[in-house]
Amino acid sequence: MRLRLVIWILWPSFLVAGIAEGLLFTASHPEEILLFGEPLGISNEGIYTLGFFIIWAFCALSSALTIFVLPKPGSSDKADLDEVDLI
Repeated sequence: MRLRLVIWILWPSFLVAGIAEGLLFTASHPEEILLFGEPLGISNEGIYTLGFFIIWAFCALSSALTIFVLPKPGSSDKADLDEVDLI
């Protein structure tokens, strides 16, 4: 079950990170990215790779937090959606 949980976190975040990186680097070129007003001094491929892993980490954190706040099976806190007024 633990491996399945890791897959549930990492796979969707991987897909979203790939899309987000594509959108990010479509809008800006790696040579335009500055850190404290100075160029990073990394190759374009290095910036693409670093950007992907940073975005993937944030997406994985989001997925992990979503799983963390889900009600546990059989918990008494689980609300019945038929009884909850969502509007």
